[in-house]
Amino acid sequence: MPEPEKAAKAPQKHETRTLDPRSLRGLAHPLRMQLLRALRHHGPATASQLAERLGESSGATSYHLRQLAAHHFVEDDPSLGKGRERWWRAAQQGIRWDESLHADPDPEVRGAADLLLHEIATNHTQELSTWIATRHDWPAWSGASDMSDFTLRLPPAVARELGERLHALIDEYRYSPEAEAPDAARVRLHLHAFPQREE
Repeated sequence: MPEPEKAAKAPQKHETRTLDPRSLRGLAHPLRMQLLRALRHHGPATASQLAERLGESSGATSYHLRQLAAHHFVEDDPSLGKGRERWWRAAQQGIRWDESLHADPDPEVRGAADLLLHEIATNHTQELSTWIATRHDWPAWSGASDMSDFTLRLPPAVARELGERLHALIDEYRYSPEAEAPDAARVRLHLHAFPQREE
């Protein structure tokens, strides 16, 4: 039975980056998003290590890491580099949307936004499927995990308020001293909120 991944140290600061049209276009590529996610979840790595993890060539990961660096999503980690070996780390731990991106007049920007959202949704689905397939490896977590959905009737302003309150609550737990508990593990939370037409 595979050993569940140990909890990473709790970050001291959870910096986020607000996307604008230029940075959105720089990030909206499936491999770039995978690279950034890997650095955020697993910590600093070289292009070769990331290539092995993601099943890509080191030439491809090197190129796309440089593109991410040009848009300030990743940066060198000088504490780990030795000689010509270049280590990369995520420059921030999250992204935020500038709401104007959804209505940008440039079709290239709207297309990049669509690609980014679809990649995020695909990743959420993959993570949930992996959890379901491996849940028996985590017996202590059988009652601690959650896969719920709810239907509410809300106007947009109240839905926004609900999201902001949920984000604030999650941030309280992000810096909890319990993150250092011996049985702590990295926990992924997916929060989706969207309107739906009624039949």
